[in-house]
Amino acid sequence: MESSSLKIRRWVATVVVVAAFAGGALLSQGFREWAGHAVFGASREPITIAQNALPVSLGNFANGFSAVIKPALPAVVNIRTSKIVKPQANQMSPMFNDPMFRQFFGDQFGQGGKPHAEREQALGSGVIITPDGTILTNNHVIDGATDIKVQLSDKREFVAKLVGADPKSDVAVLKIEGKDLPTLPLGDSSQLNVGDLIFAIGDPFGVGETATMGIVSATGRSQLGIEDYENFIQTDAAINPGNSGGAMIDIHGNLVGINTAILSHGGSGGNEGVGFAIPMSMAKPVMDQILAHGKVIRGYLGVHIQDFSPELAKSFNFNQSGGVLIGDVSANTPAANAGLKKGDVIVKLNGQAESDSNDLRNTISQMSPGTQVKLDIWRDGKVQPFTVTLGELPKDKETTESSDDSSSGEIQGIDVQDLTPEISQQLNLPSGTHGVVVTSVDPASAAAAAGINRGDLIQEINHKPVTSASQYKQLMSGASGQPILLLINRGGITSFVVVEAH
Repeated sequence: MESSSLKIRRWVATVVVVAAFAGGALLSQGFREWAGHAVFGASREPITIAQNALPVSLGNFANGFSAVIKPALPAVVNIRTSKIVKPQANQMSPMFNDPMFRQFFGDQFGQGGKPHAEREQALGSGVIITPDGTILTNNHVIDGATDIKVQLSDKREFVAKLVGADPKSDVAVLKIEGKDLPTLPLGDSSQLNVGDLIFAIGDPFGVGETATMGIVSATGRSQLGIEDYENFIQTDAAINPGNSGGAMIDIHGNLVGINTAILSHGGSGGNEGVGFAIPMSMAKPVMDQILAHGKVIRGYLGVHIQDFSPELAKSFNFNQSGGVLIGDVSANTPAANAGLKKGDVIVKLNGQAESDSNDLRNTISQMSPGTQVKLDIWRDGKVQPFTVTLGELPKDKETTESSDDSSSGEIQGIDVQDLTPEISQQLNLPSGTHGVVVTSVDPASAAAAAGINRGDLIQEINHKPVTSASQYKQLMSGASGQPILLLINRGGITSFVVVEAH
């Protein structure tokens, strides 16, 4: 019996040893393949896209995160720019034109008191995307620059050419003439979750290449007023002046964002743990368009959209979840030609549920003109399908398809008057426009807090047209004690606002 037990134990031990050798061989092969990752050197592909990475065990980082950061450092560059700034003559001090002053100092401060042009310099960061020298950075790093120089971590210096830039998203693409340059693979920023570890790499304050660590504090941050198109990753990793355009990498060393901005108390410019990066889900489509066309060509619906708040949903008797409200439809646009109307609710875009106006706007902007999109539209209590062929966003319409959030409040504190031809002309309203003009808003009133401004045109009250001040008062009195839905025209664009009457 003991001999049989001993044989079994020996057999189990043999299996364990064989399994250990096999596991070691697989681990060795896996390590060799991982070590050949594009982040360690030149990629065979022009732009490296990282595959879905497996979860990382923190046990692999007993001595820190150098295994992730060290290979990434060579792909992050320092960008130095300069531009010629010509001061306006009226910016010069009057004393420079004083005869007594010029008697002693002559015209060294400018011939005849005229200011000299000056060279302004700035610092930033960038990320090498391709082995032959394509660099991704922020537009504000190189905006207006006449000279752009790029310095690598090995101190090599290149003169960079601007391939193209998109101020609306703050993305720019540069090109240097190089070969076998270190690169970063592009990660999937849509897979980031709040709490994930990330690293920010750049050149803050020009002190030299610096890496900081933090977590993803939030995703999808928008309506911050930083850029026209926003979908930021928020992080507490230290981001400071000079970090702009640098890399945000994940725990696998993949590029998931471009460091862009910080929120700083009192305008000090220092890091306070609230930094923002453009996710690669937004930066890459912009970069691809710049590389293909030298500029960004955005899709265009021709609507003004806003978030569908619970108050608005109640006013429209909308009993579904989510939805994005169309506040206005511009004439002769794809949306108008397809039959969309103000007051419609976009429930789905290409089968995907929509509940955030900023997300919808960003999605449309990343589509090519000529693309057919399928919209599920809620109108008059039922959902109807619409097919719209997107146009190209005109330059003079680049802020039209935007969201307009308004909070609710009391209607007290508003004074209105009839819309006269003179006022209509002052407001640049087309002929035939109806409504009443808001002539004053009490700054301390809830109406002001609701976002109603002097000069706004109230065109509807609870879906009923308003054509005169007397009709406005009649409709308002009839809505006493009930939530009031107003259609506001501001600058030629309409949007809905709900106020709670008390």
